[in-house]
Amino acid sequence: MLYYLHEWSEHFSALRLFEAQTFRVAGACISAFLMCLLLGERVILKLISLKAGQPIRQASEVHKLAELHGGKGGTPTMGGVLLIGSVIVATLLWARLDNPMIWAVLFVGAGMAALGFVDDYLKVTKKTSEGVHGKVKLLVQLLISVVAIRYLAVHPETAEHMKQLYVPFFKEPVINDMGWFAYVFMAIVIVGCSNAVNLTDGLDGLATGCMISSAMAYALFTYVTGHAVIANYLLIPHLAHVGELTVICAAMVGAGLGFMWFNCHPAQVFMGDTGSLSIGGLLAMIAICAKQEVLLVIVGGVFVLEAVSVILQVLSFKLTGKRIFRMAPIHHHFELMGWKESKVITRFWIVSIMFAMLGLMTLKIR
Repeated sequence: MLYYLHEWSEHFSALRLFEAQTFRVAGACISAFLMCLLLGERVILKLISLKAGQPIRQASEVHKLAELHGGKGGTPTMGGVLLIGSVIVATLLWARLDNPMIWAVLFVGAGMAALGFVDDYLKVTKKTSEGVHGKVKLLVQLLISVVAIRYLAVHPETAEHMKQLYVPFFKEPVINDMGWFAYVFMAIVIVGCSNAVNLTDGLDGLATGCMISSAMAYALFTYVTGHAVIANYLLIPHLAHVGELTVICAAMVGAGLGFMWFNCHPAQVFMGDTGSLSIGGLLAMIAICAKQEVLLVIVGGVFVLEAVSVILQVLSFKLTGKRIFRMAPIHHHFELMGWKESKVITRFWIVSIMFAMLGLMTLKIR
């Protein structure tokens, strides 16, 4: 919205700044950070007054973990409204709103947040760890994903490149037209990433910190993809509309840092499914628009490890009756090994940063 102030630059030359993408990227990051920081206490107090406390699973369900996390009972959840709200508002303020990709990404983020909010609300009101039924949640996630993909697939400015599939280390698309499989593939990416972030959100600030490093990596990906000269030099696809998604990535970084102020150990508020489902959806949709969806496996490596640990645990127990990990997702395994929660969180953040760096290395390998 503020971008259009540059049209008045002939009267006030300083307004030309709002045309510069780098200026708006910084503005989105700072705005989202300040919104979280300034509104955080009010949101937390409101959630407390609504008795929106996080239900903690009983010892019969999680055994020793109940002892480690017992003190977290009653900590307000649904703090994701602050996180995703700051991202959306900052994006609307600083991004160019004539870009179809902006609306597709925000639609996925808002849709996943609404689903997560309903899930959190049911958990809070029923005082149980069970919210929206798993099959219903999956169906809604797929519906949100397909609507966003369809919008970009039929939009004249994005239709052509949405059909293409790029793989790291190849400068040309490995598939020029995926046809109907594009819907299946991209929907799996969005739903998978959304649920993987949701599984990661089990310790104070863990998912938030990993989101920040992943969003920073994709900020660079989207910027160079939207810059014709740099994209040509790096032999990656130049997609002009993608550059504007850097604003959303920056807003995610700013909001993540602001939310971390209250979410760091010991957390004053949890993001809940409202936050985890939405930021996972945002990351996935940004990766799809930048044609770096395959690379999400590397950049979001911690999210992948968390999801894979759950899958392996379930398969192992069903097939052999034995568990691979002491508990899944894998961050709980390390807790039960004796690592302090703060140590698990910090070390996972470090691993997440390394995964992001590894992903960025692929930019020059074509």
